[in-house]
Amino acid sequence: MTGKVRRTGTHRLSFFRESRKDLEMEKFKNWWKQDKRYLTMTKAVLFALLPLVCCLVYCAVQGKSIGEVYLPGSEWNDELFYYKQVEGIIHYGYPQGYFGFNESHALKLSFAAWSPVLVSPWILWGLLFGWNLMSPVFCNIFLMTLACFLFVWLAGPDWKQLGVTTLLFCLYTPFVRYMLSVMPEVICFSLLIIFYSLVVNYLNREKGYKLFFLFCLSGLLTLMRPYMLLFMLLPAYFWIRKSRWRGLLGSVTVFAAVLGIYGAIKHYLGAEYFAPLFFTDWVDAFFEQGLFGGIRYTLGKLYYMGVSFKAHTIEGFRTGLASGAIFAGYLVMLFILAAQSAKDYASRRALRRTQSDTPRLEALKKQLIVELHLAGSFVAMLFALLLMYKLTEGSKHLLTFMAAGIFVIGRMETRFYKKAVVLGAAFAYFYSYMALDPYDYQVPFAQEERVAQIEQWREVLGEQMTLDREAVPNYENSVIWVHWDQKADGRQNVKWQLLYALPEGFGISCCENEFVMDHFDDLKSRYIATLSDGDIDIRCREAGYEALNRDEDMVLYRIGK
Repeated sequence: MTGKVRRTGTHRLSFFRESRKDLEMEKFKNWWKQDKRYLTMTKAVLFALLPLVCCLVYCAVQGKSIGEVYLPGSEWNDELFYYKQVEGIIHYGYPQGYFGFNESHALKLSFAAWSPVLVSPWILWGLLFGWNLMSPVFCNIFLMTLACFLFVWLAGPDWKQLGVTTLLFCLYTPFVRYMLSVMPEVICFSLLIIFYSLVVNYLNREKGYKLFFLFCLSGLLTLMRPYMLLFMLLPAYFWIRKSRWRGLLGSVTVFAAVLGIYGAIKHYLGAEYFAPLFFTDWVDAFFEQGLFGGIRYTLGKLYYMGVSFKAHTIEGFRTGLASGAIFAGYLVMLFILAAQSAKDYASRRALRRTQSDTPRLEALKKQLIVELHLAGSFVAMLFALLLMYKLTEGSKHLLTFMAAGIFVIGRMETRFYKKAVVLGAAFAYFYSYMALDPYDYQVPFAQEERVAQIEQWREVLGEQMTLDREAVPNYENSVIWVHWDQKADGRQNVKWQLLYALPEGFGISCCENEFVMDHFDDLKSRYIATLSDGDIDIRCREAGYEALNRDEDMVLYRIGK
């Protein structure tokens, strides 16, 4: 009898547990269906596949695979610095030799002219998964995948908006080119896309933690590149609108903190570049020539640089000049943002006069905030480009704004797809049809001869070069890369790609030919890589320096007898 009661009690307990579990599952299903999270998740997963699909298709069209991307085959020499610095950080905490230019170096540690914050996602990736020639490529694809997923999850585009965004993403080929590289543009692309996705989410449901993350994202972007301060203005506006004076004081404090940290990083961790990275002569003019003199100087520079900007843009139409093509695409996108902002502003004013359709008014207000902020950022960056940057080098900074613009324009209301058609046609013309220069557009793939050459150098240098671990960083672990040298048949660039073969931890100082010649007898670095049979090679032989390795492209010496 007792056993029977015990079994009945156990059965009832089991029954109640199963009922409660079924009830919880039913609640979960209802919650999931009610908020359409299953549909959002489906969209997010499908859209997140887009970066990988674009890379696979691009490589397949070239008859290659992603695994055949080979960074030492690229002609972008900034990539060497980024790759080797990250390699040194992952293996030793920081490079053991100096990165710099004409043997400059940072006051602290051993980074080049750019903020190490810029490559922080690669550092994290390398610490988790290791670092090799494919690591930055896989990390870039992952970052864009994450950005695409979060765009759908946070911003909630409908199928039509998702289709427009997909089309523009595919036609904007810089996405693929930079994903398959070791340039940090994709890091900025992805963070800014996530930023605007979170802005849309915040506007739909304002929460304090979202505002906190908006400041974190825009602050991180500012530490990477100072002009990204433009995007901190948006969370500052939200905070001021919400809390008035407290928001104003808080925003000023955040701005001051971020700029202070950036200034400290630049001062202590940045090596002096060949020339200023950006120009402030127009600011100096106000102190030297007074208010009106400064205004005259600034307007004159805007005119002069504007003429050059126009010439670049025309060449982008005519010959596909990369900087001009970027300028042209940027202007088309700016026009669309400005036109849509004006249209939405007019629609909102008309609705306010009639005091009708309150939900529509609120939707227009949210949309207008995003569009106006991005359009204003476009205008501000255009002026910054004209006043502070060299046009050719500065053009690539516009790519990040355009990448974010695709996701903002993709969410605009459309009936006949006019905006998507205009922008898509511009992308197709400039970045596919006129993308003729392999230097700017061709993804580097492995070539048997280059791979064999790099491996031969890697093997020899691994045996010949040993890090000096005393008082690091130091010049004992630094290699001079002579940018170019003179041979009997003319001036030639050194094949710097071979420096990917340097052992982990060594620093690289890119030096001009004139600097090396003028300071030949008092160079600080322990090693020098130069053009085989060039003038500097001849001087090194005459000085009795030891050649660690040589081929027809490059020779690397240990300086000193």
